[in-house]
Amino acid sequence: MCVVPSCHRCYVDDKVSKVAWLNRSNIIFAGRDKWSLDPRVELVTKGQLEYSLRIQKVDVYDEGQYTCSIQTKEHSRTSQVFLIVQVPANIYKVSEDITINEGSNVTLTCLASGRPDPMITWRLLNPSAEPLDGEEYLDISGITRTQAGRYECKASNDVASPDVKYVNVIVNYAPFIKDTKSSDPQVGRMGMLQCEASAIPKPEFEWYRDDKRLSNGQGISIQMMGSRTLLLVSNVTEEDYGNYTCVATNRLGIHNASVFLYRPGTTMSGAVAVSQSLWLFLGSLTCLLLKC
Repeated sequence: MCVVPSCHRCYVDDKVSKVAWLNRSNIIFAGRDKWSLDPRVELVTKGQLEYSLRIQKVDVYDEGQYTCSIQTKEHSRTSQVFLIVQVPANIYKVSEDITINEGSNVTLTCLASGRPDPMITWRLLNPSAEPLDGEEYLDISGITRTQAGRYECKASNDVASPDVKYVNVIVNYAPFIKDTKSSDPQVGRMGMLQCEASAIPKPEFEWYRDDKRLSNGQGISIQMMGSRTLLLVSNVTEEDYGNYTCVATNRLGIHNASVFLYRPGTTMSGAVAVSQSLWLFLGSLTCLLLKC
C-alpha cells in the first residue's frame, strides 16, 4: 500500500554522471531540473547519494510504473517501482427511504467505488441482524410486514473504515385484530370492551351492535388510542349484554372480531377476560376524565 505522500527512493554514487525520473516514458526530473509541471511532485536529495521522488496528495491517476534511470561512464541501469493507489470504499448512490404495500417486489440499490473494488453487504437491523443475500442490488420478492425496518448497506475494501448507509423500508398492510378484551359487569355498573389491531397505515375503528353502528351518546363512549379502541357502557342494562363487533379498516383492507359483554358468572369461553375490578376502575377513570 502506498500512502500519502508517496516517496520513491533511488540511490546513486559518485560515479553517476546522469540521473533522471520518468513515468510512462515522460521525464519528471532530469538531474535536478524539474520537467514536470505538476506542483505535487518534488525531488528529495539527502547528501550526494539519495535521489528520490516524492508525490504529494497521491491520486488514482498517479498509479503506474516509475523509473529511476542512472547513467555512468561505463554503463546505464534503471530502478523501477510500480505505484498502486488504494482508495477507501465510498457509497455514492443508495436507495431513498421507501413505503410499499405488503406482497410487492422491492429492489434496494447500493453503489460504491474504491480501489480495490469494495465488497457490499446488506443487513436488516432487526434483533438478529443476519447478513442478506445481495450485493449492489438487494431483491426482496413479495415483501412481508416482518421485513420492514432499517436496512444497512456496508461497503468495505480494507483500505479504511467501511462506508455505511441506511434505507428505511415501511411496509403497508391491512388491519389484523390481534387482541380483544371482554368484561362481565353487573347491571348498573360500567362495562368496557377493548379491541386492538395491527396495521399500517394506522387503522380506523368502528363498533357495531348487531347491524347498528354505535356512536358516542346515550351511555356509550367510544375512545380511540392509536392501535386500540375502547367501548364504554356507563350504566349497563340487561339489553346491553351480548355480542359486539369491532371493525378495523385502512385503505388496504378490513378485519372484524366479536367482543362480548357478559352477564356476571357467564363463562368467557374463547375470550380474554380481565379482572372486573381493574376494568371498572379503568372505565370509571376514563369516563371521569372525559365527563361521560
